[in-house]
Amino acid sequence: MNSTHACRPLGLAHFSAIQVPPQEFAALAAKAGFSAVGLRLYPAFPGAPFYEVPAGSAASRDLQQRLNGEGMQVYDIEFVTLSADFVPDSIAPILEAANAIGAKSLSVCGDDPDRSRLVSNFAELCDLAARFDMGVDLENMGWRTVATFSDALAVVEQAGKPNGGALVDALHFCRNGGEPSALSAAPRSRIRSVQLCDAGQMAPHSPEEMIAEARSGRLAPGEGVLPLTAILRAVPEDAAVSVEVPIGPPVDPQDHICHLFAASRQLLDLAGKTVRAH
Repeated sequence: MNSTHACRPLGLAHFSAIQVPPQEFAALAAKAGFSAVGLRLYPAFPGAPFYEVPAGSAASRDLQQRLNGEGMQVYDIEFVTLSADFVPDSIAPILEAANAIGAKSLSVCGDDPDRSRLVSNFAELCDLAARFDMGVDLENMGWRTVATFSDALAVVEQAGKPNGGALVDALHFCRNGGEPSALSAAPRSRIRSVQLCDAGQMAPHSPEEMIAEARSGRLAPGEGVLPLTAILRAVPEDAAVSVEVPIGPPVDPQDHICHLFAASRQLLDLAGKTVRAH
């Protein structure tokens, strides 16, 4: 086991308990054992919950103090859709806010049928993020234009930016034709982020079913049928690992987060992966 991977934090995605504000979310994650969080600073879709922490604001300072006090890192912020009307410069304030709290990556999805424009916007967004010492990870989703991991990787390669990557979300990767062997064959520098969850035997088919599973049908790692051990063994040793499993009522957020941590540690041990817990 190399020392680089041993130093990688185990993170928790904000979508796992999106109703909990960032400061409290960081505290709950730390208590459970996680050493990093992802935060939702931009609405994933119209009406979706998110939290504003503008750079230099009291909210930003309070969050930084809470993160420092808990010994927590922010790895990524989300979630931006690269649609036909997307303007990269419009995200500058979000990236500035993310940089102020130490975030290292922005997660995006691609939903623009004009491939040339999509690649151009992704490349421009990568250049903008680089000014804030951040990368951009493109996540495939079955109901979006960029539906498969291989297509996400192709967009990243076409854009040709050193801080561009293809995010491996276990659910979207597997449900849209991804095989662990594809991860082993991919350029190592393009896979920097992995999100863990599990899923049941029956795969969705329609866009509506895919959305429902992604937002309310995920299982804790190791509790379903996805080849998570093979995925973890195929990705680069220095890829950041986080967990994303949205909570369902009436589960207590702390209980849910503690369960996710225990399940993830068991899976990581099985895969022979070492990450830093809190």
